[in-house]
Amino acid sequence: MSDVSEALRLQQTLYTSRNPTRRWLHHTRRDWIISALRRHARQCNGAASEVGFGSGIYLPVLAELYNEVVGIDLQADFVRHVREFTRSTPNIRVIEADINRVELPAESFDLILCTEVVEHLSDSRPAIAEMYRMLRPEGVLLLSTPQPWSPLELSAKIAFLPGIISLVRLIYREPILETGHINLMSQKKLTQQLETAGFTIRERFTSGVYLPVAAESLGRLALRCEQWLEERIRGGLLEALLWEQYYVAGKSSQSAMPARSED
Repeated sequence: MSDVSEALRLQQTLYTSRNPTRRWLHHTRRDWIISALRRHARQCNGAASEVGFGSGIYLPVLAELYNEVVGIDLQADFVRHVREFTRSTPNIRVIEADINRVELPAESFDLILCTEVVEHLSDSRPAIAEMYRMLRPEGVLLLSTPQPWSPLELSAKIAFLPGIISLVRLIYREPILETGHINLMSQKKLTQQLETAGFTIRERFTSGVYLPVAAESLGRLALRCEQWLEERIRGGLLEALLWEQYYVAGKSSQSAMPARSED
């Protein structure tokens, strides 16, 4: 089985995981994003895009909210999978393309969703500039990405060491793949990249506590502790320990179109 096919299996497993913490972390992210999509959808039902759609869990939601939905992903396996399951949804179109340089017209979309993508890019600035280019004036970008100092990301560096990964897979008995996270950014750094591209931050949110070892051994008791901690950490000095950061960023109607970056 190819790495991409295994990644597809992984994405489909996360929401039904046997482990309560793993399931909760991903359900929280999914639910916040869907809620944000519904809050920020244009009443005129224009066009939306998801950049890096993976298994495609958000595309049906976008198809409910917009007349036209374009999914963009570089991985051919993801594109084939989503084309198959969206065959009966005529307002969804998926294309295989590099998100650093998408051959679509400027100002094509009212909303762009980009979740769990920028951490896989060695330099996220060209992709952020490209999404800005594709947004219409007053358009909205919804973006999520992990935080670098969360215990989950730090533990992942240890979990994939030789010998340890076999034990982790034995404990979870589910698909476990290396994260491929090469560009984890602090809130300050990511905000700077968004604002440099021309975006205005409208909304921020953080979620997700992971307690190493306890999450794997204490089940629902660990989950209750993690949920209790999340409410007390969010918004405080220790917020950087939460796993996910979310942004709603707007493109002003007064913003000048930045020049498209060259290779």
